[in-house]
Amino acid sequence: MRTHYCGDINETLIDQTVTFCGWVHRRRDHGGVIFLDVRDREGLVQVVFDPDTVEAFNTADSVRSEFVIQITGRVRGRPEGTTNANMKTGMIEVLGKEIVVLNKAQTPPFPLDGYTDVGEDIRLKYRFMDMRRPEMQDKLRFRSKVTSGVRNYLDENGFLDIETPILTRATPEGARDYLVPSRTHEGNFFALPQSPQLFKQLLMVSGFDRYYQIAKCFRDEDLRADRQPEFTQIDIEASFIDEEQIMGMTQDMIKGIFQKELGVDLGDFPRMPFAEAMSKYGSDKPDMRIPMEIVDVEEFLQDIDFKVFAAPAKDPKCRVAALKVPGGAELSRKQIDEYTKFVSIYGAKGLAWIKVNELEKGIEGLQSPIIKFIGDENTLKIMEKLDAKNGDIVFFGADKTKVVCEALGALRCKVAEDMNLYTSEWAALWVVDFPMFEENDDGSVTALHHPFTAPSCTAEELEANPLGALSRAYDMVLNGCELGGGSIRIHDQDMQQAVFRCLGISEEEQQEKFGFLLDALKFGAPPHGGLAFGLDRLIMLMTGATSIREVIAFPKTQSAACVMTKAPGEVSNAQLRDLHIKLREKPKAE
Repeated sequence: MRTHYCGDINETLIDQTVTFCGWVHRRRDHGGVIFLDVRDREGLVQVVFDPDTVEAFNTADSVRSEFVIQITGRVRGRPEGTTNANMKTGMIEVLGKEIVVLNKAQTPPFPLDGYTDVGEDIRLKYRFMDMRRPEMQDKLRFRSKVTSGVRNYLDENGFLDIETPILTRATPEGARDYLVPSRTHEGNFFALPQSPQLFKQLLMVSGFDRYYQIAKCFRDEDLRADRQPEFTQIDIEASFIDEEQIMGMTQDMIKGIFQKELGVDLGDFPRMPFAEAMSKYGSDKPDMRIPMEIVDVEEFLQDIDFKVFAAPAKDPKCRVAALKVPGGAELSRKQIDEYTKFVSIYGAKGLAWIKVNELEKGIEGLQSPIIKFIGDENTLKIMEKLDAKNGDIVFFGADKTKVVCEALGALRCKVAEDMNLYTSEWAALWVVDFPMFEENDDGSVTALHHPFTAPSCTAEELEANPLGALSRAYDMVLNGCELGGGSIRIHDQDMQQAVFRCLGISEEEQQEKFGFLLDALKFGAPPHGGLAFGLDRLIMLMTGATSIREVIAFPKTQSAACVMTKAPGEVSNAQLRDLHIKLREKPKAE
């Protein structure tokens, strides 16, 4: 039906006859001459119809936005003064000779020939129209190129693309499972995989040595701008490999993709221990473009009468820390109140502050309602430790360590975004030396990553001091986002059972939930490890999108629904009977 894509018609085809198909992007009538901009996935081309070709002219005059058409015409250079260097086809136009309307279109639910602020619910309801927009086409084409680059790199490095099951069994991996009732096994359920974790380890036991998969994963959790209930993961696993090798290989892959697709050299990836990341940046995925650090100031506040600071300063499970914001003294009281409300999301009960106006005047050059509670001497010592300068503001956090880290860490990123304090466009690093476990409020422990991560100690040392043990885990972080995470896995049955015991998983429960894995470990499992990247998040970062919904063809809303297909939806009673399910009646409103 065509000889060329619209966006591929250029100066090399001048005086040649071409046939192309696409959608009417824009129609203009300039004094008896009809101009059509015709669009396909490769771009736009301008077509001119003169009244001399009566039948074609009349047809062109009748088409409207989003009609599907086929055009045959002669390529010619645009008249002087009408060229457009910003378009691939901006130096030429096509003199239309024939036009066929392949399909008419109703008026679109929103314009596609220019930016309009359309609500996301409308865009998602008519996603098939939304994806016609060049911006969406560019993002999804870019995604395809990155995915191809990943596959090529891994293929060239000896990895095998192997699929793993979607219908599997529920295993504890940190989020709620999506469950699928079984018709043939009454009362039993499949679970959709949160990751291919167990299967990729079994593939290593099977001797495949190097595996990868562009895998669909599912998690029933509360959503954010960078989360979806179903998401795509670049899943990688290899045998007879250590941290240095898997980190080096995947780092080279990511650097190569950024260089090829964006012309960006990410440079070397520094390594930062988890403890340092939490202490200095309040996050295990620190944004290193931001020139601000969180600093502990407990030593100056333990003996003051102000209990808001003194009590947590003396409590080993608490923290008192400060965040210096360069140029922040210009913030208004309203802005500070907004930041106070912001940190409350993370459990902070307030946000104390000190403005540095004229430090050379000593305490008189500082402005804050809390100075009288801290004392002049302590305040000046804190300013000295922070190396405060005129024009800065210092924010304080005093609470449980987790609350202070999360609140000041989030505030650091929020203020940097609001004040544009970034010092570079890209900043990548590895975060390493994660704890094996974290303590719950009831004194029990949970795995910080997952229960198949290998510790960096012996099984005896692990059980003697679970909270002091470090794991052989590693996360790749870019611009404050976790691009991917992985670890060296447990390949020894005794170590795996020691981890389960630390987690309070009984032998019966071990066999019930992980018996197949424990059995596999008995039969000569090789040392192995891997890493998984969130493909959606990677594309979001590379394209500058504000949400992963912008880089997924058919995403769900923040309530995990599809407004286009109206999923999830009700099913018939007959289907429920087949699945041995009966729905509870909704309570009637009084």
